[in-house]
Amino acid sequence: MSEKDIERIKELESINLATDDIRDLVVQTKMEVEKDNERLAQLNNQELRKFDIKSIDIVGAIGAGKTAIIEKMVEILSKKYRILVICGDITTRVDADRIQVHNAETIQINTGRECALNAYHIHQIIENKDLKNFDLLFIENVGNLICPSDFTLGTDKRITIVSTTEGEWVIEKHPMLFKMSQVAVINKIDLAERLGTDVQKMVDDAKNINPDIQVITTSAKTGKNIEKLIEILEL
Repeated sequence: MSEKDIERIKELESINLATDDIRDLVVQTKMEVEKDNERLAQLNNQELRKFDIKSIDIVGAIGAGKTAIIEKMVEILSKKYRILVICGDITTRVDADRIQVHNAETIQINTGRECALNAYHIHQIIENKDLKNFDLLFIENVGNLICPSDFTLGTDKRITIVSTTEGEWVIEKHPMLFKMSQVAVINKIDLAERLGTDVQKMVDDAKNINPDIQVITTSAKTGKNIEKLIEILEL
Protein backbone atom coordinates (compact mmCIF):
# COMPACT_ATOMS: atom_id res chain seq x y z
CA MET A 1 0.00 0.00 0.00
CA SER A 2 1.42 3.36 -1.05
CA GLU A 3 1.78 6.38 1.24
CA LYS A 4 -1.07 8.04 -0.63
CA ASP A 5 -3.31 5.03 -0.02
CA ILE A 6 -2.77 5.11 3.72
CA GLU A 7 -3.11 8.87 4.12
CA ARG A 8 -6.83 8.37 4.55
CA ILE A 9 -8.28 4.99 5.29
CA LYS A 10 -12.04 4.63 5.42
CA GLU A 11 -13.16 3.18 8.71
CA LEU A 12 -15.19 0.04 8.19
CA GLU A 13 -18.76 0.10 9.38
CA SER A 14 -19.49 -2.54 11.98
CA ILE A 15 -22.05 -4.18 9.70
CA ASN A 16 -19.29 -4.88 7.17
CA LEU A 17 -17.57 -7.05 9.74
CA ALA A 18 -20.58 -9.35 10.16
CA THR A 19 -21.63 -12.40 8.20
CA ASP A 20 -24.17 -11.91 5.41
CA ASP A 21 -27.16 -13.13 7.38
CA ILE A 22 -26.36 -11.00 10.44
CA ARG A 23 -25.59 -7.98 8.25
CA ASP A 24 -29.02 -8.20 6.61
CA LEU A 25 -30.70 -8.42 10.01
CA VAL A 26 -28.79 -5.38 11.31
CA VAL A 27 -29.70 -3.30 8.24
CA GLN A 28 -33.35 -4.35 8.37
CA THR A 29 -33.63 -3.61 12.09
CA LYS A 30 -32.06 -0.18 11.65
CA MET A 31 -34.49 0.64 8.84
CA GLU A 32 -37.46 -0.42 10.96
CA VAL A 33 -36.28 1.68 13.91
CA GLU A 34 -35.88 4.74 11.69
CA LYS A 35 -39.31 4.17 10.11
CA ASP A 36 -41.01 3.84 13.50
CA ASN A 37 -39.21 6.92 14.82
CA GLU A 38 -40.25 9.00 11.82
CA ARG A 39 -43.88 7.90 12.22
CA LEU A 40 -43.86 8.93 15.88
CA ALA A 41 -42.12 12.20 15.06
CA GLN A 42 -44.91 13.09 12.64
CA LEU A 43 -47.51 12.28 15.30
CA ASN A 44 -45.62 14.47 17.78
CA ASN A 45 -45.63 17.37 15.38
CA GLN A 46 -49.32 16.99 14.60
CA GLU A 47 -50.20 16.98 18.29
CA LEU A 48 -48.05 20.02 19.07
CA ARG A 49 -49.51 21.94 16.15
CA LYS A 50 -53.04 21.06 17.26
CA PHE A 51 -52.35 23.04 20.42
CA ASP A 52 -50.49 25.82 18.51
CA ILE A 53 -47.26 25.04 20.34
CA LYS A 54 -44.08 26.26 18.69
CA SER A 55 -41.37 23.60 19.07
CA ILE A 56 -37.60 23.67 18.69
CA ASP A 57 -35.03 20.88 19.02
CA ILE A 58 -31.60 22.11 20.16
CA VAL A 59 -28.60 19.89 19.49
CA GLY A 60 -24.87 20.31 20.01
CA ALA A 61 -21.83 18.79 21.66
CA ILE A 62 -21.20 18.74 25.40
CA GLY A 63 -20.07 22.20 26.50
CA ALA A 64 -21.21 24.06 23.38
CA GLY A 65 -23.50 26.24 25.50
CA LYS A 66 -26.93 24.76 24.77
CA THR A 67 -28.21 25.13 28.33
CA ALA A 68 -26.83 28.64 28.73
CA ILE A 69 -28.48 29.80 25.50
CA ILE A 70 -31.80 28.24 26.52
CA GLU A 71 -31.53 29.99 29.89
CA LYS A 72 -31.05 33.35 28.18
CA MET A 73 -33.92 32.78 25.74
CA VAL A 74 -36.31 31.52 28.43
CA GLU A 75 -35.52 34.51 30.62
CA ILE A 76 -36.63 36.80 27.81
CA LEU A 77 -39.45 34.71 26.34
CA SER A 78 -41.16 33.68 29.60
CA LYS A 79 -42.77 37.11 29.65
CA LYS A 80 -44.56 36.21 26.41
CA TYR A 81 -44.91 32.42 26.34
CA ARG A 82 -45.77 29.57 28.69
CA ILE A 83 -42.68 27.47 28.18
CA LEU A 84 -41.97 23.77 28.56
CA VAL A 85 -38.35 22.61 28.31
CA ILE A 86 -37.42 18.95 27.91
CA CYS A 87 -33.79 18.25 28.79
CA GLY A 88 -32.03 15.10 27.61
CA ASP A 89 -28.93 13.86 29.41
CA ILE A 90 -27.30 10.60 30.36
CA THR A 91 -27.95 11.24 34.05
CA THR A 92 -28.79 14.02 36.58
CA ARG A 93 -31.21 16.94 36.13
CA VAL A 94 -28.58 19.64 36.43
CA ASP A 95 -29.61 21.36 33.18
CA ALA A 96 -33.32 21.16 33.95
CA ASP A 97 -32.76 22.76 37.35
CA ARG A 98 -30.71 25.57 35.81
CA ILE A 99 -33.43 26.38 33.27
CA GLN A 100 -36.36 26.02 35.65
CA VAL A 101 -35.35 29.02 37.75
CA HIS A 102 -36.01 31.22 34.70
CA ASN A 103 -39.77 30.60 34.87
CA ALA A 104 -40.17 27.56 32.62
CA GLU A 105 -41.52 24.13 33.45
CA THR A 106 -38.83 21.52 32.87
CA ILE A 107 -38.77 17.77 32.41
CA GLN A 108 -35.55 15.77 32.57
CA ILE A 109 -35.13 12.65 30.45
CA ASN A 110 -32.19 10.50 31.56
CA THR A 111 -31.26 8.23 28.69
CA GLY A 112 -28.70 6.06 30.46
CA ARG A 113 -26.46 4.71 27.70
CA GLU A 114 -28.44 6.24 24.82
CA CYS A 115 -26.62 9.11 23.15
CA ALA A 116 -29.66 10.96 21.80
CA LEU A 117 -33.32 11.56 22.41
CA ASN A 118 -35.75 9.91 20.04
CA ALA A 119 -39.36 10.52 19.04
CA TYR A 120 -40.64 7.96 21.54
CA HIS A 121 -39.16 9.91 24.46
CA ILE A 122 -41.01 13.03 23.33
CA HIS A 123 -44.20 11.12 22.51
CA GLN A 124 -44.39 9.81 26.07
CA ILE A 125 -44.27 13.34 27.47
CA ILE A 126 -46.80 14.68 24.97
CA GLU A 127 -49.17 11.86 25.89
CA ASN A 128 -48.91 12.61 29.60
CA LYS A 129 -48.86 16.42 29.75
CA ASP A 130 -51.75 18.84 29.43
CA LEU A 131 -50.58 20.69 26.34
CA LYS A 132 -53.16 23.44 26.82
CA ASN A 133 -50.80 24.88 29.43
CA PHE A 134 -47.96 25.65 26.99
CA ASP A 135 -47.21 27.85 23.98
CA LEU A 136 -43.54 27.03 23.39
CA LEU A 137 -41.46 23.86 23.66
CA PHE A 138 -37.67 23.70 23.73
CA ILE A 139 -35.99 20.29 23.62
CA GLU A 140 -32.37 20.21 24.70
CA ASN A 141 -30.98 17.04 23.17
CA VAL A 142 -28.21 14.94 24.69
CA GLY A 143 -24.79 16.54 24.15
CA ASN A 144 -23.61 14.92 20.92
CA LEU A 145 -22.93 15.95 17.32
CA ILE A 146 -23.47 12.50 15.80
CA CYS A 147 -26.32 10.45 17.29
CA PRO A 148 -29.13 13.05 17.10
CA SER A 149 -28.90 12.95 13.29
CA ASP A 150 -30.49 9.48 13.43
CA PHE A 151 -33.67 10.67 15.15
CA THR A 152 -36.04 13.48 14.31
CA LEU A 153 -38.32 14.40 17.20
CA GLY A 154 -41.25 16.10 15.51
CA THR A 155 -40.35 19.71 16.24
CA ASP A 156 -40.94 22.65 13.91
CA LYS A 157 -37.25 23.56 13.81
CA ARG A 158 -33.85 22.21 14.76
CA ILE A 159 -30.93 24.35 15.93
CA THR A 160 -27.37 23.04 15.95
CA ILE A 161 -25.07 24.82 18.38
CA VAL A 162 -21.28 24.66 18.25
CA SER A 163 -18.70 26.84 19.97
CA THR A 164 -15.39 28.44 19.15
CA THR A 165 -13.77 26.24 21.81
CA GLU A 166 -14.45 23.16 19.67
CA GLY A 167 -12.16 24.44 16.92
CA GLU A 168 -12.86 25.89 13.50
CA TRP A 169 -13.12 22.44 11.84
CA VAL A 170 -16.01 21.18 13.99
CA ILE A 171 -18.72 21.98 11.42
CA GLU A 172 -16.75 20.54 8.52
CA LYS A 173 -16.24 17.32 10.51
CA HIS A 174 -19.92 16.97 11.49
CA PRO A 175 -21.95 17.94 8.43
CA MET A 176 -25.06 15.79 8.93
CA LEU A 177 -26.73 17.81 11.69
CA PHE A 178 -26.17 21.03 9.76
CA LYS A 179 -27.87 19.52 6.73
CA MET A 180 -30.86 18.73 8.95
CA SER A 181 -31.04 22.09 10.77
CA GLN A 182 -32.69 25.39 9.97
CA VAL A 183 -30.37 27.43 12.22
CA ALA A 184 -26.69 27.12 13.12
CA VAL A 185 -25.39 28.91 16.21
CA ILE A 186 -21.69 29.55 16.70
CA ASN A 187 -21.39 30.28 20.41
CA LYS A 188 -18.64 31.62 22.70
CA ILE A 189 -17.48 34.23 20.21
CA ASP A 190 -16.17 36.18 23.20
CA LEU A 191 -13.35 33.58 23.28
CA ALA A 192 -12.62 33.45 19.55
CA GLU A 193 -9.77 35.98 19.51
CA ARG A 194 -8.04 34.45 22.52
CA LEU A 195 -8.32 30.96 21.01
CA GLY A 196 -7.41 32.06 17.50
CA THR A 197 -10.53 30.39 16.08
CA ASP A 198 -11.48 31.37 12.53
CA VAL A 199 -15.18 32.11 13.03
CA GLN A 200 -15.71 33.08 9.40
CA LYS A 201 -14.55 29.61 8.32
CA MET A 202 -17.18 28.11 10.61
CA VAL A 203 -19.87 30.35 9.11
CA ASP A 204 -18.76 29.49 5.57
CA ASP A 205 -18.65 25.76 6.32
CA ALA A 206 -22.23 25.78 7.61
CA LYS A 207 -23.44 27.65 4.51
CA ASN A 208 -21.51 25.36 2.18
CA ILE A 209 -23.06 22.29 3.82
CA ASN A 210 -26.57 23.77 3.83
CA PRO A 211 -27.09 26.90 1.70
CA ASP A 212 -30.52 27.43 3.29
CA ILE A 213 -29.32 27.43 6.89
CA GLN A 214 -29.34 30.66 8.88
CA VAL A 215 -26.10 31.20 10.79
CA ILE A 216 -25.71 33.39 13.84
CA THR A 217 -22.79 34.00 16.20
CA THR A 218 -23.55 34.38 19.90
CA SER A 219 -22.07 34.68 23.35
CA ALA A 220 -24.30 33.12 25.98
CA LYS A 221 -22.00 34.58 28.63
CA THR A 222 -22.51 38.19 27.58
CA GLY A 223 -25.92 37.73 25.97
CA LYS A 224 -24.67 38.97 22.60
CA ASN A 225 -27.10 38.24 19.75
CA ILE A 226 -29.48 36.18 21.90
CA GLU A 227 -32.35 38.51 21.01
CA LYS A 228 -31.32 38.26 17.35
CA LEU A 229 -31.50 34.47 17.65
CA ILE A 230 -35.01 34.81 19.04
CA GLU A 231 -35.94 36.93 16.00
CA ILE A 232 -34.50 34.33 13.62
CA LEU A 233 -36.62 31.68 15.34
CA GLU A 234 -39.65 33.93 14.82
CA LEU A 235 -40.43 33.95 18.51
